Amino acid sequence: MTESEHYFATRPNSQAKPRTIDFEAAGRQISLRTDSGVFSASRLDPGTAVLLRKAPLPTRPGRYLDLGCGYGPIAVSLGLASQGSVTAVDVNTRALELVRSNAAELGVEVTATTPEEVPADARFDQIWSNPPIRVGKAALHELLEQWLPRLAPDGVAWLVVARHKGADSLVDWLTERGFPTVKHASQKGYRVLRVERA
Repeated sequence: MTESEHYFATRPNSQAKPRTIDFEAAGRQISLRTDSGVFSASRLDPGTAVLLRKAPLPTRPGRYLDLGCGYGPIAVSLGLASQGSVTAVDVNTRALELVRSNAAELGVEVTATTPEEVPADARFDQIWSNPPIRVGKAALHELLEQWLPRLAPDGVAWLVVARHKGADSLVDWLTERGFPTVKHASQKGYRVLRVERA
């Protein structure tokens, strides 16, 4: 499997190799099923781990979005912590199937869907993402410009970006685009960014 298949393949060609990944979030141990052909199939991605450790998971029901959900570690953590309504978005159909089964196993409300299937008028109290930096700066900017305006008026987004992959310049770019952004935390070479709706 190529790195690009993580982000662009709607139907991965790699042979299925199911496995289970265990991690801690939302105050509990979580076990999720994963498979080849999805992002970080063999372990909890380090950036995702930093995001779940350093950003404050919501503790009340609301509308939450996991952008680029993979097999669902952020989405299910949001659901477990908040008991709210979580939308998990990815282009990868294998990833979406995994999110659905993982959420059902844990009893959390997650709607796993492709970007095109999210209603245009949907608004979210929080957006969480370990964004696909490897798509390139232009595509990343387009992605954020598409989704950040879907924050509710008092909503916030939580992003994790590696420092050496442009986290600091992304802070400046988002702020210039009218989304005030600050570095909330740093760990293991990653920045956790807090983004406000202008």
